[in-house]
Amino acid sequence: DAAGGYIAPGYVDLHVHGGAGADFMDSTADAVMRGCAAHLRHGTTTIFPTTTTAGPDLLLEMIDACRAAADLQKRNDGFSTIGGVHLYGPYFAAEKSGCHDRAACRAPESVEFERYFQSGLVRVATCAAELPGAVEFYRAARRRRCLVTCGHSNASWTEMRQAFRAGMRHVDHFWCAMSSVPSIRQRLGTPMQGSMAEFVLMEREMSTEVIADGCHLAPELLEFAYRMKGPDRLCLVTDCNRALDMPPGDYIFGHQQMGTPFSSDGKVGRASGGGLASAIVGMDHMVRQMHANTTAGLPAVVRMASLTPAERAGVQRKTGSLEAGKQADVLVMNRRLQIRRVFVGGQLMHQSAD
Repeated sequence: DAAGGYIAPGYVDLHVHGGAGADFMDSTADAVMRGCAAHLRHGTTTIFPTTTTAGPDLLLEMIDACRAAADLQKRNDGFSTIGGVHLYGPYFAAEKSGCHDRAACRAPESVEFERYFQSGLVRVATCAAELPGAVEFYRAARRRRCLVTCGHSNASWTEMRQAFRAGMRHVDHFWCAMSSVPSIRQRLGTPMQGSMAEFVLMEREMSTEVIADGCHLAPELLEFAYRMKGPDRLCLVTDCNRALDMPPGDYIFGHQQMGTPFSSDGKVGRASGGGLASAIVGMDHMVRQMHANTTAGLPAVVRMASLTPAERAGVQRKTGSLEAGKQADVLVMNRRLQIRRVFVGGQLMHQSAD
């Protein structure tokens, strides 16, 4: 009984770094469990814990921690909310590293990335398209049936086309840490060439994602992305860090001892230089912002937070919509789109106090 509110499928988050004081790169089962539980309260019933730039040993520890957390969830609840790991760092262009540790950015090498893929847990895999070895990385990720993505990149149209031919089909957080016509002109000179943005907008098979927290992108950009890609090729993501549900203050992005500092003002994360350092709100906030600031109707907005990311990650047969035969991942929301109850696999996992 929604009591005059709404019933919706559980949200699916492809790009998320932590919450409730924990970063998934802390690389313990407890940290992963805390982050997953925090996002569950905000409606995310399928989560893809996301790495940052780091050394191979720490990345493997993070993957192992996600496996341990998933096993604990299954033992305790009979299911896991972890859909897989998003291998996000370390294969970034250094000049597009954003709040990630620039020193840990590097080109992909098969002797390293095959170790991550062999875990069987990586389901989303990101690499900057212009890096040496990117095509080999994309092909390897595609063989593993990952969602193959390009992010933190200064790639040209030509490099994006090569990546597309190798299996790349998605671009991380549109307009954030990505190439533009001016950046490609600065890198490659004239004539001016297309960038990641133009390639994503022109190529029908490409999907992308937006951080609709009200701090990363203005309403007109959210509307533009929606009109250009539509609800079946645009995903909502949180890109949320450990400051979710935490008081304003100073935090670490990435591993608690080896990450980069940022501050939270209660609205968004800020790096030491003043740039954005990831979001600090959950998917329910993204849904409310997207609904309030674009012409997308509620069914389309919910799709961008559920079925579309599920389809892109290949888990749509299990979750992402309310259909017979799928896992009963269900949200009950009030008229203001605030989460009141969360069911995973038909079990009540969260109920708001009010």
